[in-house]
This record gives sequence, structure tokens and C-alpha cells, in this order.
Amino acid sequence: MNKLRTLLCLLTIVLSISLLSVLASTKSPDASLLDSKYRVFCANGKIEVEQRTLEQQKNARGSNVCQLAEFDTLSDAEKYAEKEGGKGADCKCS
Repeated sequence: MNKLRTLLCLLTIVLSISLLSVLASTKSPDASLLDSKYRVFCANGKIEVEQRTLEQQKNARGSNVCQLAEFDTLSDAEKYAEKEGGKGADCKCS
């Protein structure tokens, strides 16, 4: 009976340490994941509306990307894109 108690105590300690290690190693959310802005990009010569940051967009589309505008709402970003010719319209990074 004593051996069982000792084994259970050790198991509890090991599990507690393991849980604490996992919790300590988890990172807080990246600030870019919490970014709720809508951006209009010129990516490879075409207008796009995305929530990605410029850095994320360049990682996804390559270096031929520039940000044209940034908005708090999707509808504002889409209105801007429409004024520039609409999503998929030709554009140039200056």
C-alpha cells in the first residue's frame, strides 16, 4: 500500500511539472494575430483586400507587393478598392 501511495505521489508530481512546463512555454498571442485592420494591396499588379499585414502579404505573394490603404472596416476597404478599379484590377507599386 505504501508503494502505491509513493508511486501515485510521484506520478502526480511528474504530471504537475509537465503541465507547468507546457503552460510556461506557450507564447502569448502574437500582436499581428490580433490586428483587425483591413488593407488594400497591390500584389503582383492586382488589387487585393486583405487583413494581412504588409509583411504577411509579402511572405504570401512575394516582394512585388505594396500597401495602398488601411481601414478599420471591410466595407471601407472594399469601397476604396472599387474606386481604384475593384479587386483584381491592374495596379502598380510606385
